[in-house]
Amino acid sequence: MSSSIVETVDIKAPVAVTWALWSDVTRWPKFLSHVQRVDPLDERRFAWQLSLPGAEKSFVAELTEVVPENRIAWKTTEGVHHAGVVTFHRLDDSSSRVALQIEYDPQGFVERLGALTNLDATLANYDLGEFQKLAEVTAAERISEIR
Repeated sequence: MSSSIVETVDIKAPVAVTWALWSDVTRWPKFLSHVQRVDPLDERRFAWQLSLPGAEKSFVAELTEVVPENRIAWKTTEGVHHAGVVTFHRLDDSSSRVALQIEYDPQGFVERLGALTNLDATLANYDLGEFQKLAEVTAAERISEIR
């Protein structure tokens, strides 16, 4: 059984800001609630440690596509089966839309239940909300630095 998540968020921050934050792996645990650590292995591969309700997960993911200020795509190479893409869309000079799409194979009772009850989508939506807060604060700080 494969599960799919698609979530979007509109952010009062330009694409340059949202891109810079998301493309910096050291920031991921700040807005991805289930991510404990992300360690770069090389330029394209990262070791992830997740803490999900009822499960600890670790896997290696590889970047499959990086188009600056447009999209970041990945897939796992070790551990769980997981692939996704984040896209960045300019709405105007000071706002953007970030879209997250994830495909994964739920393993075990808790993950299957999460997929069936849309808890996985709720978690993704929560994380995008945390990212929105971080991006909007960062954008506001950059504006105040310029003034």
